[in-house]
Formats: sequence, C-alpha cells, structure tokens
Amino acid sequence: MWTPTTRRQHSRAGLRYETGLTDAEWAVIGPLMPEPALCGRPPVWTMREVLNAIFYVLRGGIAWRLIPKDLPPRSTAYGYFSRWRDAGLFARINHHLVMADRERVGREASPTAAVLDSQSCKGRSESPQKCRGKIPQVLVPVLSRD
Repeated sequence: MWTPTTRRQHSRAGLRYETGLTDAEWAVIGPLMPEPALCGRPPVWTMREVLNAIFYVLRGGIAWRLIPKDLPPRSTAYGYFSRWRDAGLFARINHHLVMADRERVGREASPTAAVLDSQSCKGRSESPQKCRGKIPQVLVPVLSRD
C-alpha cells in the first residue's frame, strides 16, 4: 500500500527522465557493473548514464536512434547493451535483485520448491501424430509471498 513515506521513497521527481536511476538504485546496481577496461581509450560516459540511456529505450519502447542528446549516443548505448546482454550481465543483475527481494521479505535467497507443469494437445481435433513430442514443460519457482 502506498503511504506518504513510500511515495517519497520511490519518487522520481528529481530525475531528468522517469527512467533514470536514483542514487539508491545505483547503489544496488553499481557494484554489479563490470569494471572499465584498463587498456584502450578511457570511457567518456559513466556506466550510470549508459544504463539510463538503455532504460530510456527499453522502458519507452522507442528506437535507439531516438535517444535524447543529453544521454550517450545510440552507438555507445547499444554497444554496451549488446555486450552486456551477450555476457549475461542483465540476467545476473536480475538474479541478484530477486534474491535480495526474497531475503527482504524473510524467505531463503533461493527457492526450495518449484512447480513442474506440462501442457498436452488441446481438444480432440488434432490427430495423435500431430501431438506426439509436442508437450512443452515449464519449471516455475514458487514465489508466493503469503
């Protein structure tokens, strides 16, 4: 439930864009970011600004070429995004945040139970030949907060 305290805590009023990182968010994500390379040209843009540009594109659903001029250029933002995506950085950040949230609500960091669900062919209209080998299975961790 939103209270005046939580509204103040999660307010994005002082940011340039709604998608920008707050200081508290950067304090959590910043240590998970890779160190800049020791060789080569030093970076012009901070990792925080690059993430702000990536979040602006992803949250707004806009094309990379529409990034505002006060954020890193599209070639820089997309270059970092594709490298981090391929290296699995976003998956690691997500895993860290999920574990932190589970610990925050008093649960173990890793779920101890999961539900395995499978779906067979719908209706009788499909012949058994079409159904054979088409049973997708999904493993879903139990995330209930009850």
